[in-house]
Amino acid sequence: MDIVSFTQMKDGTREDYQLLRRKELEYAGKVSDRLMAELAKLEHDTLPGYRITRLEHSVQSATRAHRDGADIDWIVSTLLHDIGDALAPMNHDRFSAEIIRPFVRDECAWTVEHHGAFQMVYYAHHMDWDPNTRDAYRDSPYFQTCADFCERWDQSSFDPDYGSEPLEFFRSYVDQVFARKPWDDDVLQKGKVVGLPPLGA
Repeated sequence: MDIVSFTQMKDGTREDYQLLRRKELEYAGKVSDRLMAELAKLEHDTLPGYRITRLEHSVQSATRAHRDGADIDWIVSTLLHDIGDALAPMNHDRFSAEIIRPFVRDECAWTVEHHGAFQMVYYAHHMDWDPNTRDAYRDSPYFQTCADFCERWDQSSFDPDYGSEPLEFFRSYVDQVFARKPWDDDVLQKGKVVGLPPLGA
């Protein structure tokens, strides 16, 4: 039978764990389908007060990245940067970053992980909070990249009149990124600063 013999992990056999490994690899190979399904759910998830849905914010941000000539790592990272909003509203940035971290350039994952702090420059003063929270990261080689990401693609993407691409437009990008070998040093490029494409590129 295609199922393990144990009811406690400590009782598992070599055959059990080899079976599970095969199953886990098959399951992991379908993560892009699950991510697209989660994004689609955001069509019906509007945070009260905003003029657009969470899905529209996601595709609008990714559309801006695509139209600016961003590479695939940026497009997918931007599309997924807020996927943690519903399940982890207090740390959605870190939640979202952990989903993409094994598959994209380190610069992109770091940007998604810290964009919440960087966004505070736009609104924290209205809440009597510190708008310069991002200054704690000034020593990061990715500081300017994250500031640019927030300015160009994130904070500007709440426009109900913007002509975004549909979610399905991004499927091939998501499929390609999540088909990569996880934790590949050639993909992660730790410490390398690519930045956003120049405006008008």
